[in-house]
Amino acid sequence: MWSRARWAAGAAAGTLVLDLFWGAAAHGYGGDGAGAPLRGPDRSRTVPIPAGRDGAVLSGTDTRPFRLVGVTWDDPGADLAATVEVRTRAMGTARWSEWLRLDGDDARGEETALRGGTAPAWVGPSDGVEVRVGPAPDGSFALPEGLRLDLVDPGPGGTAGSAGPAPLADPASASQTAAAPRPAIVSRAGWGADESLSPEAPGYLPGGRVKAVVVHHTAGSNTYTCAEAPAVLRGIHAYHVQQLGWKDIGYNFLVDKCGTLYEGRKGGADRPVLGAHAYGFNTETSGIAVLGNFTDVAPAGAVLDSVAKLAAWKLGQYGVDPAGTTTLTAGAAGRNHAGATWAKGAKLSFPTIHGHRDGYNTECPGERLYAQLPTIRARAAASAADATAAISRGGAVPAHGNVRALTGA
Repeated sequence: MWSRARWAAGAAAGTLVLDLFWGAAAHGYGGDGAGAPLRGPDRSRTVPIPAGRDGAVLSGTDTRPFRLVGVTWDDPGADLAATVEVRTRAMGTARWSEWLRLDGDDARGEETALRGGTAPAWVGPSDGVEVRVGPAPDGSFALPEGLRLDLVDPGPGGTAGSAGPAPLADPASASQTAAAPRPAIVSRAGWGADESLSPEAPGYLPGGRVKAVVVHHTAGSNTYTCAEAPAVLRGIHAYHVQQLGWKDIGYNFLVDKCGTLYEGRKGGADRPVLGAHAYGFNTETSGIAVLGNFTDVAPAGAVLDSVAKLAAWKLGQYGVDPAGTTTLTAGAAGRNHAGATWAKGAKLSFPTIHGHRDGYNTECPGERLYAQLPTIRARAAASAADATAAISRGGAVPAHGNVRALTGA
């Protein structure tokens, strides 16, 4: 069990510092705490955070190995008015990381979610962790009930080999041929998705078409290597399903910092799959998330190219101009990062490629990535124009490219 050997006051007022110890008589997988019913083998463990005890310290620092962390709470609709930071100890060493702030303004996704939560953060192989919770940058300090630290081990990647071309959708439900070529996309099998975590059948957009692409970052950290990206995806998948209670990973597609594209939520990369990435606007959009935090770090050119090519292909399936605008219907009352508010059912205009912050009060996709959206739109439009020119010259644009597989990291 988690050791609570010593409580002591003395930390700064308004700050909770938490040291954790995972003892020899640890909880077994699957029974650590309240929250979502587990699907498949549990790759996570949890411990309650005793909110409201300002200045409390929980001693002990050892845990069983983990590589991804997050903080969750009981009500998925509750907001976190606080700053949450973690630091971790590299496995088998006495070396602690710098404090890492967890993004707490991006908690909502799946409408049937069972818990709210921060964005998860990849921290690499670790066996110790500390958490501190204090006032938000604006001075507010209000914590939702049931705060919990979640530690995730993404597990092995399986034995995925070459997945070959993605299967085509049923003719009756397949979207039209894209105007831009389909880029190479690593399949779910390629990144080692544990399909037993997500046994439910996929859902599809009610209108049957994608009207816009929403660009995200996963927040967390940029410390992963590109070889570790499949493991990062497996960690996010487990966190979304087993900690937040979503039916699958929330994003339709993901991109690592080297520009490699990955299939996210299951249901067919070529089909209008209903994701859990843009609360209030999931039913008309497709979500592309870049692995990492781009608040202060600029994305590489390869990332911009990959997002642009994927957006051009996805929007082109439905005849949508990647440099244009579209009207989306709000599925819930909302407020965006700029302070605009709307009621459920409102008709709102968005660029067909826009950032998550345009439709939700979040910093996502980070200031430095958000600033590159005009570049992404321009490159997507150029990709679509090049494809149109090729067709006019009698050429052909492939509607379905190969889905690459990787040996799981």
